[in-house]
Parts: sequence; C-alpha cells; structure tokens
Amino acid sequence: MQLGVSLEPPRWRAHGGGAVLQTALRAEQLGLDYLLMSDHLLASEGGANLDPLITLAAVAGATARIRLATSILALPYRHPLVVAQQAAALDVISGGRFTLGVGTGWDPAEFAALGLEVRHRGARTDEALELLRALWSGPPVTHTGRFTSFDGVVPATAPRAKGGPDIWIGGQSDAALRRALRFGDGWHGGVSTPEQVREVRERLARFGEEFYRDPGELTLSTVCFVVPPGFEPEVPLPGEPLGGPGASSGQLLDALGRLGEAGLSMVSLWLPLGPLRLVEALEWVANDLLEPLRRRFG
Repeated sequence: MQLGVSLEPPRWRAHGGGAVLQTALRAEQLGLDYLLMSDHLLASEGGANLDPLITLAAVAGATARIRLATSILALPYRHPLVVAQQAAALDVISGGRFTLGVGTGWDPAEFAALGLEVRHRGARTDEALELLRALWSGPPVTHTGRFTSFDGVVPATAPRAKGGPDIWIGGQSDAALRRALRFGDGWHGGVSTPEQVREVRERLARFGEEFYRDPGELTLSTVCFVVPPGFEPEVPLPGEPLGGPGASSGQLLDALGRLGEAGLSMVSLWLPLGPLRLVEALEWVANDLLEPLRRRFG
C-alpha cells in the first residue's frame, strides 16, 4: 500500500513559498509515494490557502519521482476547457506523475461567490468529466450541453498519452460511486475503517452492473486524519483521527495495515501541523509507517 501526504493543512505564509517546495522535496527524499493538495476558493479555518494546480505545478518542477494529485479539485468551479488545458500541462510538466482528483464541491458560499447554483453541482461535474475525456482524445470537439458549448475546439496542450492523466472521483454518495464507475480510473474517499472500505466496495460492485464496469479496475484511495504521536495539532481536524485520539505509532500502523487488507491501495495522510512541524513529522511517517507497511505489503 502506498502513502501520501496532504499539503493542505499548513497555513503557508505569503513570504514562505519556498517551504512548500522544501517539504515536497523532503517527502520525495524519504520515499513517500504521493503529495496531494485540496481546493478551496474562500478563506477558512482549516482549508488550503494555495491553489492546488499552481502549487502542484511548482512541486512538479522541484521533484522528480513522487506522484502528485488533487484531493479534490471542485470541478464545477471551472470551465472544462480550462481544466483540460491545465491538467494536460501538469501531466506534461510532471512527466506523467499527475493524477486529477475531482469532485462536485460542497461549500454553498463558494458556489454563491462564483454565481453558480449548488444544486447543479452533480450535473456540471458529469458534463465536465465527459468533456475532459473528449478534449484529451485528440480530434476537435464540438459540444452543445446544459452548461458548456463550443464548436471544433482542440486544447493548446495535449497530454502525454491519449485520453489524458488518470482521474480519481471523490465522494462517498451513491452518485459519486456511480460517477467513478462511469468516468474514473480511481475512487478517492474519506473512509478510515476496514468496514467502511468493504461497504464502499460492495456498493461499487452493485453499481458496476449498471455500467458493465468491473469495479476491480478502479484504484481505491482515501484521506485519513492523523495526529503523529508527540505532536500537538496546530490546525483543527476536519474529522475523527485515524486510530482514535492519542493513537500510538503501533496503533496507527495497524489501522493503516487493515485499510490495505480491506482493499485500499493508497492513503493520504492529513497531518494537522504547520510548515515547520510538518517537515519533522515526515521523518516519523517514513520511519514508523512507510517502511513497516512496505515490508508488510511488499
């Protein structure tokens, strides 16, 4: 099972952008598999304060091996042609290391600020996903839809491979799981127990029959909130911590191992720390979690 680290929790300072790249480089040096970034347009207590695509583009230039993913990009906020262009550029710049994780978004305030109806978020997402695949396929695309229309367009940037970078679909609703089967290469959720993983897999198997899609083709991943032992949270946790409050390294390792045995292939660790402490915590992740997991799963 692979491990990633979210770059969302730290409140990156306006004059300390270099810290983001130093953190990314250290994560790569320590052997982590993924760096992930979430998507928030408005200021919030615990949400990301850097644009995910711009941040990951900078990280791509500072690293050479570690994979990059959005976790999750709110697809309805952006025109599909713009997303197709930006994601293809990141695919090229990163040398094929980028995965586009997308979802419908959820914050009514952000939809209102953009002049969008939150009730249309699912329909907008589905239309955009259909267009992304078409725009990455090569031939000119003509489309007249409910939210987007254009005639004979070809994005300026072509992805490295026809069909574009992998797409992960976020969310745990029935609609999100169906969307993953229709459009996705993977599913990216917020489960933290083996029972939750098995329940998602059972629903995917049931819905897969509707779309004649084998759910076993999907990569399954999740975000887990983790407080490293000996560290005090510096930002609020958005959910229950993995392993429960005050979990030891051994308890966290066991919890991650059980998630892997239940069918997850990657877990993104959301560590509630500031920039300086996050770099310190990466050493703990590598020594106490990553290496034992690799011995366990190969």
